[in-house]
Amino acid sequence: MIGNQSILAAQEESEEDLLAKAQAQMNAEVLSKPFLAEKPEEVDAYIKSMLEKKVKPPEYQGTYWRPGYTCRDLLRYNWTQYRNCKYYYRYYGRYYY
Repeated sequence: MIGNQSILAAQEESEEDLLAKAQAQMNAEVLSKPFLAEKPEEVDAYIKSMLEKKVKPPEYQGTYWRPGYTCRDLLRYNWTQYRNCKYYYRYYGRYYY
C-alpha cells in the first residue's frame, strides 16, 4: 500500500510539473505578442478629421479580413487597419466585403 501511495504522489508531482511548464509556455506566447488597445479617442479624432476633409475610405487592402469579421477582429493584427475599418464602417455603414 505504501508503494502505491508513493507512485501516485510521484505521478501527481509530474502532472503538476507538466501543467506548470505548459502554463509558463502559454504565458510566454501571450506576452510575446503586442497588445493593441482600441484608443477610441484617437479613432474618433481620425474619423472626424477625415470626414471634414471629405476623404472616402479605401477598400480593404490587407490580408487579415475574413467574412463575418468586425473591426475589432482586425485589432489583434494591426491598429491602423482597425482604425481604418472603423472609419470605413462609419462612412459606409457596413463592413468590408
